[in-house]
Amino acid sequence: MSPIKVTDDPAEVAPRLTNEQIVELMRLVKGSTSVELKVTVPASAHRATIRGLPIDPVEAQPRQVFFFDTPDLALNRAGVVVRARRIQGGRGDTVVKLRPVEPDSMPLELRKDPAFKIEVDVIPGGFVCSASLRGRSTGREVRDVTAGKLAFSKVFTKDQRAFYSRHAPAGIDLDSLSVLGPIFVLKGRFEANTGLHEDAAPRLIVAEMWLYPDGERIFELSTKCPPAETIGAAAETRAYLENRGIPVVGAQQTKTSAALAFFSAELTAAAPAKAAPAKRSVPAAKRTPASNSRRSTATRKPATRSARSTAPKS
Repeated sequence: MSPIKVTDDPAEVAPRLTNEQIVELMRLVKGSTSVELKVTVPASAHRATIRGLPIDPVEAQPRQVFFFDTPDLALNRAGVVVRARRIQGGRGDTVVKLRPVEPDSMPLELRKDPAFKIEVDVIPGGFVCSASLRGRSTGREVRDVTAGKLAFSKVFTKDQRAFYSRHAPAGIDLDSLSVLGPIFVLKGRFEANTGLHEDAAPRLIVAEMWLYPDGERIFELSTKCPPAETIGAAAETRAYLENRGIPVVGAQQTKTSAALAFFSAELTAAAPAKAAPAKRSVPAAKRTPASNSRRSTATRKPATRSARSTAPKS
């Protein structure tokens, strides 16, 4: 059975934020460098959404997304996400992300790095603050790394490797991780006049279709805005989508969580067969009791980051 559960039940509605959660959201937004507003569209509305928005499917950019974690998702449980992407045209990129985080807990020198950002993701009914350090690579490098031709660390920058070492659970080396992926993604963009006035600057909206190996799909619409414009951008974008019949209050399914759950289950299911050694016949005189020695991995509980998240990890 697939671990991905994409709900299509109209009765499943995302909860509204409480007053306390709104206060917490505004506090996190104040310390961030960017805000991303997201909504996943239920499967029953995919076709109508594509027809109702100025999206050209033929112009969608294909991508492959790979995650790196242990088979039991030890990094994810510690709030660490490691990802690489192959992008049409030979490009590639990488990211090491922490979530949730307290914006004020990030070092000032790191915050000055243009490759580093603190972003609040907001979805119907929830939000999470993350810190990410990005790097550039080539699509060929990502392909070689995920095919086992290069060590994982070769595709991440020196600063990314140091960032990972500071926040990953003890004993989990970057080069010891497993590949979780790929997910095939189609990404499109369009401009929309979401403001109150016709002459208002158009807003860039991104549409992503994530195609999972078991046939499930997640269709997400998103737009970014400066922290100071969060409330206005959220209201305008919601009104724009609702006026076109696109549901924006359904239960949300986040892309990263779905991908990690799927590939973790796949790796776990394959592990027993892969680990079972071939049986050899041993002469009776040389047989000895089986050894109980097993390797144990010592892990240390990572330092907790106190920012609260009210949303699933995206």
